[in-house]
Amino acid sequence: MGQFFQFSETGHLLSYTFVQQSLLAIALLGLIGGVLGPMIVARQMSFAVHGAAELSFTGAAAALLAGVGVNIGGVIGAVLAAAVFGLLGQRARERDSVIGVVMAFGLGLGVLFLSLHGRVGQGFALLTGQVVSVGTDGLIAVGVTAAVVLVVYAIIYRPLLFASLDPRVAETAGVPTRFLSVIFAILVGLAAAQGVQIIGALLVMSLLITPAAAAARLTADPTKVLMLSVVFAELAAVGGLILSLAPELPVSVAVTTISFAVYVICRLVGTRRRD
Repeated sequence: MGQFFQFSETGHLLSYTFVQQSLLAIALLGLIGGVLGPMIVARQMSFAVHGAAELSFTGAAAALLAGVGVNIGGVIGAVLAAAVFGLLGQRARERDSVIGVVMAFGLGLGVLFLSLHGRVGQGFALLTGQVVSVGTDGLIAVGVTAAVVLVVYAIIYRPLLFASLDPRVAETAGVPTRFLSVIFAILVGLAAAQGVQIIGALLVMSLLITPAAAAARLTADPTKVLMLSVVFAELAAVGGLILSLAPELPVSVAVTTISFAVYVICRLVGTRRRD
């Protein structure tokens, strides 16, 4: 009886416009995360995603203090951070050091901006997400970001994949590896910035990293990994939002739980196949 009530309540909540907007927004974020994730994993940029998300929080906090749009501030912060990561750290070891230094300074600034602004509650929302209040403006922002990211990524995908698999040969062949690295880092920054608005700075990796890591446990074929990554990301994003409605749980908890469960299952299946 309780399960039927929750199912009925979920169906009722899905009829509301703000819930439908939230559902579409998180589905778009899942699409972006699923598409970019395999390349992020292949290029060992998981820490860069975390850094961009944290510095999107800094940009959003600065926007709160300046009295401008939080989404705009978050995008600027994430894109600037990602561009710095792409320019200063092409090698994984070097990149991690750069990210650690920049992120620590940026988070300190973010805390300062929130302190000066005096609204700690809004800062907490930036860390944990606020998908149910995404609104029309937020949905438009996510939609525009998704369109830009997918179009640019489609253009650079093949040379970027070449540069990721064999960077030395790619450089010899004339592929602009540094330029591609910066462009891809900016795309990751854009995705992270929208992720911060929806599921929070602390949980962005659950859609940008975990689905791709799970897909990579099942196959080594880049095309199949990409397709599975999108499926897993959408399952976590859309499924997490729907499951969180009736029990009134934080959306981010459901999203990360589903994402983690998918990874564990794929890891077990992948291990058995190898055995």
